[in-house]
Amino acid sequence: MPISIDACVAQHQGDRREQQDRVAILPHPRGGGVALAVVADGMGGHTGGVLAAQQVIHTARDNLERFSARAESARVLLESSINEAHMLIKASRFINEKDPHSTAVMLLLQPGKASWAHCGDSRFYRFRGGSLVFRSTDHSYVAQLVVQGRVTPEQALVHPHRNILLTSLGGVEAPKIAFGEAGDLQVGDTFLLCSDGLWGYFTDQELAWVIDG
Repeated sequence: MPISIDACVAQHQGDRREQQDRVAILPHPRGGGVALAVVADGMGGHTGGVLAAQQVIHTARDNLERFSARAESARVLLESSINEAHMLIKASRFINEKDPHSTAVMLLLQPGKASWAHCGDSRFYRFRGGSLVFRSTDHSYVAQLVVQGRVTPEQALVHPHRNILLTSLGGVEAPKIAFGEAGDLQVGDTFLLCSDGLWGYFTDQELAWVIDG
């Protein structure tokens, strides 16, 4: 069944000295109603974060070009894209003497199906009819505190340790990846991929109102 996708990207540097986020919406080169959306939030001084985030985009693009829905699962594509980007970012530390890291969140859309994966605190949201259906859980210290009931979601937004990640691409250990999938897509379903530069300023409901508007 053919699908129609309306998509857009937006970035704002804010008060940062350098824009280290990278974003892409990648249609499959052979069509078929397949597209991959990617957001990467780079971390690391002296442009290291920029290089890391760019590597996430490049790796996802290369893997999508080789992806065949008939022979390969969505999870394999998402997992290999994140793990390969991790290895390349990690290797680059020995070449340029920088300390690059990045988060990653990806969404693969196929006819009647959505699959996603994330590592770090860049988020995946799914909305329907102005309501939140699903939101990924951050791989961060404060997200862990929320799960444990030690702080509220509102307190987590202003917690002094809110930027501490438990995993990322480019670190010493292999990245921890969370996966999700939905096969009950309906007309009007909306997905949002973003870094903490967006979700850190809005509640889930506020984002839902904006998306629905």
